[in-house]
Amino acid sequence: MKKLGRNDHCWCGSGRKYKACHMAFDEKIEHYALQRHIVPGHDLIKTPEQIEGIRQSSKLNIAILDEIADKIHIGMSTEEIDRIVVDMTKQMGGISATLGYEGYPKSVCTSINEVVCHGIPDPERLLQDGDIVNVDVSTIYNGYFSDSSRMFMLGDVAPETKKLVQVARECIDIGLEQVKPWNFLGDMAQAINDHARANGYSIVREIGGHGVGLDFHEEPFVSFVTSRGTEMLMVPGMVFTIEPMVNMGKADIYIDDADGWTVYTEDGKPSAQWEVTVVVTEEGYEILTY
Repeated sequence: MKKLGRNDHCWCGSGRKYKACHMAFDEKIEHYALQRHIVPGHDLIKTPEQIEGIRQSSKLNIAILDEIADKIHIGMSTEEIDRIVVDMTKQMGGISATLGYEGYPKSVCTSINEVVCHGIPDPERLLQDGDIVNVDVSTIYNGYFSDSSRMFMLGDVAPETKKLVQVARECIDIGLEQVKPWNFLGDMAQAINDHARANGYSIVREIGGHGVGLDFHEEPFVSFVTSRGTEMLMVPGMVFTIEPMVNMGKADIYIDDADGWTVYTEDGKPSAQWEVTVVVTEEGYEILTY
């Protein structure tokens, strides 16, 4: 890449001279790079216009999850949840990012009890009293991607399972406290992992968060089991998901051989997950989806 001169137009597209726009920003990133930290390239830093596009996509994403929250009930099939997503996405002018992604057959993921993630909606799978279910919605609107999930508890959920769902939610809030410019993704990961382990739980290692916005899955991969001071430097304009998968038992998982998608806990114990999309700002963060 050609090195910009002080009076060249800035790489961000603002039209301003580099020296008055991102030169000091780039110099700060270079300082961390020289210390052998992982730093983001310009391609991972969203412009204000791109962030606004992701924000608008996120509004659809949130509206779909709100509708599911209003209609989900015992006896409902997970296929019916998929139908809500299909209908609402179409009505609002969006596209499901999930449908057809690497062959995934549905417009939403519905993961119940010991299913960690990527559960496929099924007309035969009815929600039962005591179930917990993660509903994961991903939306494209005007070419911009958004992604989030929520946990729902059906009927008389066992107290120990309710606690799992609550702690998984707390992990998000505790992780958010570490999202600020010039911190590291590992700062967030350790805060989340420490809280889960303090409550007797484990965090899935193989699957994590990801960059999002201009594509469904972008760099960086966001682990929730790494250490403070490691992983990528967070800088203003980065957009990524926070979505730790919290297991009641061990962290080990396996993928269903039959469908190639559904991820289960190895020990058959429940798993819970909330997912938010955030953008790093000059002051800290903005939550785009919750």
